[in-house]
This record gives sequence, structure tokens and C-alpha cells, in this order.
Amino acid sequence: MIYYRKTGQIKAMTFDLDDTLYDNYPYIIRAEHALIEFLGSFADDPAHSHADYWRRHKRITLQQKPNLHSDMGLLRREVLTSGLQAFGHSGPALKNAVDEAFDFFYFERSNFQVSEDVTRILSELGERWPLVAITNGNVNLEQIGIADYFQKSFHASLAFPMKPSSAMFNAAQQLLNLPSNSILHVGDNLEKDVLGAKKAGFMSAWYADNRSMNLQNEDVTVLPDIQLQHLSELCTL
Repeated sequence: MIYYRKTGQIKAMTFDLDDTLYDNYPYIIRAEHALIEFLGSFADDPAHSHADYWRRHKRITLQQKPNLHSDMGLLRREVLTSGLQAFGHSGPALKNAVDEAFDFFYFERSNFQVSEDVTRILSELGERWPLVAITNGNVNLEQIGIADYFQKSFHASLAFPMKPSSAMFNAAQQLLNLPSNSILHVGDNLEKDVLGAKKAGFMSAWYADNRSMNLQNEDVTVLPDIQLQHLSELCTL
């Protein structure tokens, strides 16, 4: 553990999820590939459904509705609607196809289990402090096996813009009913998590599950309070 500045008394913790508690990349890639294959069944010619086709619809959707950057679920529904309309679907058939495709992706996106090592750490931490999840993604906490460790989870949305916005941090602070400077946020991203936490008045701990942690390889705007070598070091605090 590396301390970059003195920390105060910790009374609660908030956690990022993707790439902090698990390496998210392989699960997202697998789910994206599975979705594209699944969507081929809705096209007259399955060859028309490919990655470039859906990337184009995503780019157009974000150009038209840039606020959807903060809501991955709503963005995906809009892209699915646009792409499936271009296949000729409309009315109730379109809505059913979008719902089916979205549910398929959401299941595949969350089709893994967090390691027993991580759940043991969360269990131990939860015996001492209230825990809250704060994520820019939309993983299903129940499906991946960690919902019971958190009092609540906040997902980025139109109402709660993505980190480093303070919106989800502020919501967590209000839920916990604690001073901001008594809450430690743990996350892998030095901008979204560390900068976001510091802007909201939280303490910050930097930990990445998906890569070696070397500040020289990171886009650093502000240092964390603590850099962890292993997540279990939180238990010694």
C-alpha cells in the first residue's frame, strides 16, 4: 500500500465495479460478439448484421442524442431500435425484438461470477463499514454474485451522469448520511474514480484488477490518497 497523503477516519466505502473488482474486458467482448451473432437472426441476410453496422448506428445515435453517453442501457436500446428498424421491423414486432436483444445482451454481459477472493474481502469489509457501488456500467450485481454486499448500487444514467461527475458520489453520500470526507471510494480509473471522488470530497483508493498499476502508464490528473497493491489491503485499514 502506498500513501500519497494522510487519510481521515473511514466510516464507509464506495466501490467502482468494472476493472476494479474484476477484469471487465473479456466479458464485454464476449457479450458483444454473442449479441451480433444473435442479431443476425433478425436480418433477412445475416451478413448485414456485423460489428461495423452496429458501430455506425451507435455513432449516429450519439451524434443525435449526446446525453446518452451517460446511460449505457438506454443507449443500447436506442441503437438496437435504430438498427432493427433499418432491417424493416416496426410496431410491436420492433419493440419485442429490441426487448429480446437487450435482455440477451444484458444476461451475457453479466454471465460470470466475481472471484471468491473478492467476495471474501467484500464480506469482511461489510462487517465493519457500509458499502455502496458506484458504476458507469450496467452489470447485474445479483447475477455476478455481489449484490448482497452493498447497501445500494448507483448506475450511470440520465439522472446520474457518468463519473467523474459528482452526481453518483453525492447520491451515495446522502444515502450513507455521512460527511463526504469520511467516505473512501475505491476504483481503477484515475480520472473517473479518483478525480471524481476528490471532486465530491471523498477519500480515494486506486486499485485496478485488469492491469499492472504504474502511474507512468496512466493519464494522471490527480493522485489518489492510497494506492493498493491488492484489494485485501483494504481490510488492514
